[in-house]
Amino acid sequence: MNFRNHFLCLLVITTPLLSGLISQVEGLNFNFSHFPESSKNELILTPDAEIDFDAIQVTKEARGASITNLSGRVWYKQKLRIRSKQKNITASFNSTFVLNITPQTNPGGEGLAFILSKETGYIPENSHGEWLGIVNSSTNGSSQSNIFAVEFDTKKSYAEDIDDNHVGIDLNSIYSIKQVSLYDHGVNVSSGSDVTTSIQYDGESKVLTVYVFMTSGGGGNQANPILTMPLDLSNHLPEDVFVGFSASTGESTQLNCIKSWNFTSTVVDDDAVDLLWVWILIPVTLAAVVIGFSFYFKWNNKRREVEAQDEDQKVEIKIMSSTTAPKKFRLKELKQATGNFNSKNKLGRGGCGTVYKGLLDNTEVAVKRFFENSSEGRQDFVAEVTTIGNLHHKNLVKLVGWCHESNELLLVYELMPNGSLDKLIFPEENANPEDGIMLSWETRHGIICGVAGALDYLHNGCEKRVLHRDIKASNIMLDSEFNARLGDFGLARTIPNSDMTHHSTKKIAGTLGYMAPESFHIGRATAETDIYAFGVLLLEVSCGRKPGYQSDENNYSNGIVDWVWELHKLERILEVMDMRLSGNFDRDQAESVLKLGLACCHPNPYQRPSMRTALQVFTGEVAPPPIPNEKPAFVWPAMAPITDD
Repeated sequence: MNFRNHFLCLLVITTPLLSGLISQVEGLNFNFSHFPESSKNELILTPDAEIDFDAIQVTKEARGASITNLSGRVWYKQKLRIRSKQKNITASFNSTFVLNITPQTNPGGEGLAFILSKETGYIPENSHGEWLGIVNSSTNGSSQSNIFAVEFDTKKSYAEDIDDNHVGIDLNSIYSIKQVSLYDHGVNVSSGSDVTTSIQYDGESKVLTVYVFMTSGGGGNQANPILTMPLDLSNHLPEDVFVGFSASTGESTQLNCIKSWNFTSTVVDDDAVDLLWVWILIPVTLAAVVIGFSFYFKWNNKRREVEAQDEDQKVEIKIMSSTTAPKKFRLKELKQATGNFNSKNKLGRGGCGTVYKGLLDNTEVAVKRFFENSSEGRQDFVAEVTTIGNLHHKNLVKLVGWCHESNELLLVYELMPNGSLDKLIFPEENANPEDGIMLSWETRHGIICGVAGALDYLHNGCEKRVLHRDIKASNIMLDSEFNARLGDFGLARTIPNSDMTHHSTKKIAGTLGYMAPESFHIGRATAETDIYAFGVLLLEVSCGRKPGYQSDENNYSNGIVDWVWELHKLERILEVMDMRLSGNFDRDQAESVLKLGLACCHPNPYQRPSMRTALQVFTGEVAPPPIPNEKPAFVWPAMAPITDD
């Protein structure tokens, strides 16, 4: 796991903790400057309530229909924690809103209230009229109602009501525990004008304060409350409540509207943690995380260094146990030889590393630098050193030495002045096929003869059979006289020269276009899969085309094998020869090479010639194996040929 992943893990662990601590100084907070249709997503409304004209109509405006005997409620969706379980801590809150009550009869009725209730989506039946949607005749006065209300009563419905324009404080009952007439403060709550109300509760001192004034400034005093009273809500409400409004109409009707609403509160911690400790714990926790991460990072770096050293030792043991391990170089020697891997010395880039030109002891070399942090690169590195380091053949690239230091993997080869074969037989992209460097047929024939000799040596001339597994033009290097040198043994594997005929692999190895069809079914390398790739090489060297050849702009063939086999069927096989040769080639020799290539690419691996037979074809000892006119279909499992006992 890298640094970034460790850091993300720590964030995942610590963020909930810090969020929990910070949340102790935040409560339920929201603000509606008006109520568009989308605000329904944050509110809960009973059937007689609605959002209309960018406002909450606590009892709906029916537009011509009857609005008598309605009762409605509206709540904010999220809960407010009003007290702790032990009732020793109570939240403070401030609910400020603009209401507008417009009579529809004379007089209007009945009233509107700000409420705290234990549940949402519920309103008592028959709570219209004098009940203000707070309680009904059955629930009035019951402690099970669990409701607190600040009512704005517009009709004198009971003898206890002081008038038809007052504020009352209600607890589980419509009979207020305290009332204040708004006439005394210059406020007419049912005038059809906006009225601003601020209901403030101090949870620490247990004091309720109510401010009411005309929004336009025509009445009331913003600086002085109309009502202040001691009230311990923790004795009357459950831990969690919902905040909202209720309203009603009776035979007398009015429009009960909330035009804006701002609500703020403090949070109650169930464990009664003092906020001072919260602010102490936040920096302490952060410091602990930083210190812990610092120690972990140092420990992890040390662990990686030890693991890297162990891995280095394992690699060196594998290499040094090889019978004829090549020379080991120091990293500083190879940096100096390549100009610190200067891009100007870059010869090419492959699947597992970059090759640079270098100078060691006045001898030009090629230095292959493997990509960092690649487990496959490490495996290829060991395979190449332990394989090619023990091989000696004139047509194999010579491995001069190796280096494994500071997590760097490097191989040093003798430099091949003429580069790789693919650069010379394939025209540059988007170039005319007749352009570019041209190899004569004699040179091409000599190159493929050399590769055949190298493969025969690997398959039959070593103590252990070597399967190359990646034969292709880009892995054939050319010396100053254009002699072939087979290289890149990163995928090579050895098997005993016994009954074992293959090397099993966890995943398919090789390059598309050179891979035998059975490779995708058996998941293993065999001498026959090497021979198939060699057959493709023979065809592409002869044709001057890559394995995936587009014969015309509208027809993409299934590859060079299909294309050559099709022309063989038409008895026009020599038409596939590279046009840049201009017909300057030995026709019998070229035909022999092409037919040998097709034989090596036979879909049935049992029908392919051995490398020893292929080499004998080049030396003229035997004729190419016979091949059918049409390419046989690939069938798996393949049928072995029937022979007489």
